[in-house]
Amino acid sequence: MDPYNEENIKMYFFENRIKTYEGWPFDEDCKCTPENMAKAGFIHTPSENSPDIAMCFFCLKELEEHTSHYWSHSPACHFIALKKKVEELTVEEFYRLQKERHKFINNKSCNEAVTKFEEAAKLRRADIIKTAMGEE
Repeated sequence: MDPYNEENIKMYFFENRIKTYEGWPFDEDCKCTPENMAKAGFIHTPSENSPDIAMCFFCLKELEEHTSHYWSHSPACHFIALKKKVEELTVEEFYRLQKERHKFINNKSCNEAVTKFEEAAKLRRADIIKTAMGEE
């Protein structure tokens, strides 16, 4: 996710987040309506196998089960803690908010890289052990 991408910055605004909920699998009889989800900062990020994934555009916390968990937002999310509307932020406040958002993006990216490296190392270790034991 490119934090400088104009589409990602547009997600600060409710009307852009709500547009992501096309094909949302939940109906009006549950708490996780598109309106409620978008108000809470979430965007719909479906995949082929998981049509109900939503993610906070700001802190990148992904939620697959919304019916009971979607309000338990990340306590560190600065967006959900905003005391005013995005339209009312000063330029300085917006840049401070963006700085915090970049921290979430960088942390997620680093964690994904570490996980990928650890998985590759595990596979390589298994190959080395096989070779050492003559099981090629």
